[in-house]
Amino acid sequence: QVQLVESGGGLVQPGGSLRLSCAASGSIFRINAMGWYRQAPGKERELVAVISSGASTNYADSVKGRFTISRNNAKNTVYLQMNSLKPEDTAVYYCNANGLTSRWYDFDSWGQGTQVVVSS
Repeated sequence: QVQLVESGGGLVQPGGSLRLSCAASGSIFRINAMGWYRQAPGKERELVAVISSGASTNYADSVKGRFTISRNNAKNTVYLQMNSLKPEDTAVYYCNANGLTSRWYDFDSWGQGTQVVVSS
């Protein structure tokens, strides 16, 4: 079992910043990719950003230049720095990680989600 716990969501005004964190714990041998997804009301979940074990990154076009994903492999933690936030960034943000457990099983785990509201 691998658990992901997110933190850092909240209410912010347009143009403001937030930093999300997601820590993975459990029987982890190796984490491959870690990423952030979001789901706005009435919409499907979408990829925001993903980072590989080698720190290669990929972003949704809508957040390029405003969001930065990073990770600390020693802490099994991924971060999402969100700047210049817009009302359309309002969503529940979910952390995802995949890799190998200490018993050599593949895992693909999700966090419980953290709400981000961008509003004046």
